[in-house]
Amino acid sequence: MNETPFGLDPLATAEAWRKSGRDVAIATVIETWGSAPRPAGSHLVIDSDGNFEGSVSGGCVEGAVITEALDVIGNGEAKMLEFGVADETAWRVGLSCGGRIRVYVERLG
Repeated sequence: MNETPFGLDPLATAEAWRKSGRDVAIATVIETWGSAPRPAGSHLVIDSDGNFEGSVSGGCVEGAVITEALDVIGNGEAKMLEFGVADETAWRVGLSCGGRIRVYVERLG
């Protein structure tokens, strides 16, 4: 498996989790604007127990993405999420950079 700064390659983790029978969702950063903590193509994988590997925001919005991913695992319907803030509210919601990201969340298999 490939190593990333955040541990094992999230896609390899997703594959291993699926092979072991876990229900899994993948969140992928598909677009960024301004100063974003993680580039487009970054992944976060989540299983139905809330375990996760990878990062879509360097920790800023992972909790919200995990919550949405659990819904996606439950109902099978993919979601498009967008996170962004004006500079004055950036610290409160965790995006201190003031950038915006768009994240696509889909269930595997």
